[in-house]
Amino acid sequence: MNPRTWFVTGTSRGLGLELVSQLLRRGDNVAATTRSIERLEKALGPIDSSRLLALELDLVDESAVTAAIATTAERFGAIDVVVNNAGYGFLGAVEEVTDAEARQLFDVQIFGVWNVLRAVLPAMRTRGSGHIVNISSILGLTAFPGWGLYSAAKFALEGLTESLAAEVSEFGIDVTLVEPGYTRTDFLRGSSIGLPVTTKDGYDAIRDMTEAHLAMPGTQLGDPVKAAAAIIDVAVSGKAPLHQLLGSDSYGLARARIESLTNDVEAGHALALTTDIA
Repeated sequence: MNPRTWFVTGTSRGLGLELVSQLLRRGDNVAATTRSIERLEKALGPIDSSRLLALELDLVDESAVTAAIATTAERFGAIDVVVNNAGYGFLGAVEEVTDAEARQLFDVQIFGVWNVLRAVLPAMRTRGSGHIVNISSILGLTAFPGWGLYSAAKFALEGLTESLAAEVSEFGIDVTLVEPGYTRTDFLRGSSIGLPVTTKDGYDAIRDMTEAHLAMPGTQLGDPVKAAAAIIDVAVSGKAPLHQLLGSDSYGLARARIESLTNDVEAGHALALTTDIA
């Protein structure tokens, strides 16, 4: 089989790093974006560098993203798969999130994705093929107290991706949302989680939840090796649904969300029908 060319964001740690490692071992070509090439190369260890294009990239810089996509195409040819993986978490009550914190997180998880999509889609449409994998979260389908900002960004990514999938299906482009549960990476460590600069009195339950989550690394249910392999399978098989859950915890929470939403829809059914023009 001919090697595929992948463009993967957020690759110097966690799920992104594991994904790049597995892709290189498969013999595929990988353009890996990161804020620190040195950190990425150190984390990867000895590799066949001929198949790796490490790109130091600020995803919020649209012109830089466009240049990175062009550089990847020049190096490896057509980009077959894009994995929008970059992002970080944030734990805090809605009232505690500052404007700057909210905008910074959306810059990475929404506007950065949008920059990648605008840069890569023209060539995929012309070629009539390609696969876009957007890494969401179970918190893109449901929400918990203290996760308002993170869920807001992931809910936005879900809406963006569902619209995208419908728009590009006629061009032969596949689109998948991957929704992991808790995965045993450093996502809940200081390097990958944001906390509010100031906290407000009265949110004791959120303080307790935050402490419990910060103590969680090393105990999460999800295996990042298996999760990365599943993402590869999604792209290689081309048979995944639009929403691909990862992890039994993610599956259970999704089912609970469906039941809760169904109950709300039915509870509001009678009133909903009263607002039509008679």
